[in-house]
Amino acid sequence: MSGFLSPLTLFRDPSVAPLFISRIVSSASVGFGQLALAWGVMDLGYGARGLSLVMACNAFPALLIICGGVAGDRFRRHYVLMGAETLACLSWLAIGAALFTGRAPLALLCVLAAVGGVATALFLPTLRGIIADLLDSPNRPAGNALINQTQSIGLLIGLVSSGAMVTAVGPAWSASMRGVLCGLSVVLLSRLATSRPSEPGTGPLRDLRNGWREFGARPWVWIMTLQYTAITTAVVCYTKIAGPLYATDGHGGAWSWGIISACEPLGAVMGALVGARWRPGWPMSAAALLPVSVAFPMLLMGSGAPWPLIAAAAVVPGVLQAVYYVLWATALQERIALDVLVRVNSWNMVASYLLMPLIMLVSGRLATILGAEALAFWSGTTAIIATLYALIWLRFIAWRENPSEIETKRLWRKQTSSASSEEAGSDIGSNTQP
Repeated sequence: MSGFLSPLTLFRDPSVAPLFISRIVSSASVGFGQLALAWGVMDLGYGARGLSLVMACNAFPALLIICGGVAGDRFRRHYVLMGAETLACLSWLAIGAALFTGRAPLALLCVLAAVGGVATALFLPTLRGIIADLLDSPNRPAGNALINQTQSIGLLIGLVSSGAMVTAVGPAWSASMRGVLCGLSVVLLSRLATSRPSEPGTGPLRDLRNGWREFGARPWVWIMTLQYTAITTAVVCYTKIAGPLYATDGHGGAWSWGIISACEPLGAVMGALVGARWRPGWPMSAAALLPVSVAFPMLLMGSGAPWPLIAAAAVVPGVLQAVYYVLWATALQERIALDVLVRVNSWNMVASYLLMPLIMLVSGRLATILGAEALAFWSGTTAIIATLYALIWLRFIAWRENPSEIETKRLWRKQTSSASSEEAGSDIGSNTQP
């Protein structure tokens, strides 16, 4: 594949195209659900504490993500994705029905949100592994880019549409729409064909231990995981609690928050194409630096900026987070054996979800005491500090394992730059990229 738009050519491959179409549909459903749950809880009068409790229940089952990793390495991966989408379909249709009553008990919403969280735990680690099943090594960066791009397009559609739907007809319709779209995604995923990753010669507990051993043996993986944990915590506080409360408090309501939320996936549509082509000299350092961009809109919200400015700033992390996803997913797929890939991904993800329920509960209380602006500001600060620590540790590990590596790469770049300068005058149109 060549050309800036090369990932899009994968839509012509019938063996993998249903996955990407499914990601558009399913991600659109996430956009509908994100606003439906937040505004549904608040419309019922449960306030910030009720919202944080429901969101915590939705996040708590993500601790089962390591079980999703075992399932993704033991069964056909598109079957695991289909099962997760079916569970999400049923839970969100039930949430929609509960919201239609206008007096749904908070406990019922918590239970249904938890069922949706179980679906997420099954889905996320397996999605990262299925690209390695469906595409060979040269095409995986393009596949990862297109996964991110289709997810972003779907989320963009869902967030913009759901903002209008919640405002016009209410959150119950938006929640029901998510359930319907998850059902359509199941149909699309059924058209895929994946092989069983490996014969289950050991029990699930041994599978978990083997996945942990593979995960722990790679310092670069667990350092990035710790950073990802802090970044995810900051993003969750901002998107699930601070953002909706800020929008409700005289900053445009559901419509404005839908636009702000949609700007990040809008940026990701462009960023995914960049990620498919960019090959940085220091891929891990680049991957560690890119996520700090999530702090931009958080700090603006913390300063009380108007929502259009926050929306414009949200495009930047959208672009850079998409590049990060391609670099990180491709690195894992290329450096970790396929038979343990989903388990390593699950250990990489579970740490970021481990504290999420507690963070949800605490952030709701903090937002009540300090205000949405303060919560957004400290979320952005957390992302910046975590990124600085990750960069320092990655540089230290690179130096410890190979002290001469840094100087060697600097010399190589200097030589390459000199050679390129000499050739530029004689062959302007040549491609000197190694």
